[in-house]
Amino acid sequence: MNVNNKSYRTIWLHPDNNQIVQIIDQRKLPFDFSIVDLTDVDRVAIAIKEMYVRGAGLIGATAGFGMYLAAMKADRSTFKEDLEKAADVLNNTRPTAVNLKWAIDQQLELINDCHDLDVCIEKMRQKAIEIANNDADMCRQIGLHGLKIIKEISELKNGKTVNILTHCNAGWLAFVDFGSATSPIYQAHDQGIDLHVWVDETRPRNQGARLTAWELGQHGVKHTVIPDNAGGHLMQHGLVDMVITGADRVTRTGDTANKIGTYLKALAAADNNIPFYVAFPSSTFDWSLTDGVSQIPIEQRDDREVKWMLGLKDGQEHEFLIMPEDSPAANYGFDVTPSWLITGLITERGICPPTSLEIKALFADKYK
Repeated sequence: MNVNNKSYRTIWLHPDNNQIVQIIDQRKLPFDFSIVDLTDVDRVAIAIKEMYVRGAGLIGATAGFGMYLAAMKADRSTFKEDLEKAADVLNNTRPTAVNLKWAIDQQLELINDCHDLDVCIEKMRQKAIEIANNDADMCRQIGLHGLKIIKEISELKNGKTVNILTHCNAGWLAFVDFGSATSPIYQAHDQGIDLHVWVDETRPRNQGARLTAWELGQHGVKHTVIPDNAGGHLMQHGLVDMVITGADRVTRTGDTANKIGTYLKALAAADNNIPFYVAFPSSTFDWSLTDGVSQIPIEQRDDREVKWMLGLKDGQEHEFLIMPEDSPAANYGFDVTPSWLITGLITERGICPPTSLEIKALFADKYK
């Protein structure tokens, strides 16, 4: 995607030093575009846990690069043991997005029969690049499939503005490029379809207001930031044509975990007969799970994120206390939307209803 007319991905190897991984520090957006160097697995773990990087696809890609950095730093006499420790460090950073473990496991598989460590490290470098490239390509394909839905709505409205509501950030910042929920939006915009995006602010970290609004603006897409609780009102008054969100983990039965508040949007959409789509690459499936509500682990984060808010004052970013300091706060990071509330799943292989039978038909090679 373009930032100030220059093309960027969200993660890449330093062009002059392949022992350095570079990322966009998303904590600083939209007020400051800052690039951070990652040189070892501990810095990668901090970047994931403290949300320098976030979003299912990007977390997975970052973990892949983290394992490569760990391999370069590992003691040759304890190579496999060091990488297993690195895997544990990374796996313990954030619990909900399944892409994290998916990427780490791919890297660990490479060392099972590793005899030449230099060859093994190079294979891990190539695997990290492959994971990132595949993530970007899957998101591009998601955009092409989702474009069909937006086109159909536009045709039904005789070319009038298609109003799309989204929650949190499932844009290119959440992946390596293109995004999941935003990929169809970008495809439609680039083809000249008149559309407008309602952007949930997405408390408590405001990923919608800070990130989605910023990247839509960079791409020239019409959008309006709204309070999280405004979506139902807009739906009741015919101001939303479709809802599209991302996901951090999806069960084999079609239940989806996404940023807290997604479930409420799905309920409002169902009550108003508005189609509700979830877009994600197949790396987000957890094929071992059958019930999202009872089986998907829900991250609980520091209550400081709820009690304090970041904002700009006199050109500088500051934290502001927005509630009584001694009042406790709960900070659940995600909720689960049951499959029956979802119109369709948009993946790199196509769109399918969120049922075991349809998912299996689309992913017969992975559904076990």
